[in-house]
Amino acid sequence: MYSLRIRVCGIRGQCPVYREGQWFRIRNGYVLELGNAGGLCLHGLASILPYYTALSRGIEPAALGLAGPKPGCAYVQCLDPCELTGGGTVIFEIERE
Repeated sequence: MYSLRIRVCGIRGQCPVYREGQWFRIRNGYVLELGNAGGLCLHGLASILPYYTALSRGIEPAALGLAGPKPGCAYVQCLDPCELTGGGTVIFEIERE
């Protein structure tokens, strides 16, 4: 089982919780560690939950349709539609450790 490091790699709009470069970790498939993030947003966490089990078990991001610019990393965005809410849509990079 892999640990996953989740890093904020982009923000559209104004997120009240995250800043670029902040990160947190899911260790051993279920232990949530804050890393350097001051807190976690449930909108963002909800976007990660469908994928964290598969990624922590070694399924490749491309097999899940989540591959992006950095090889081996998965990319998802939070559920806040900032264009409508005035909030911020956060893009997360998920990397196996």
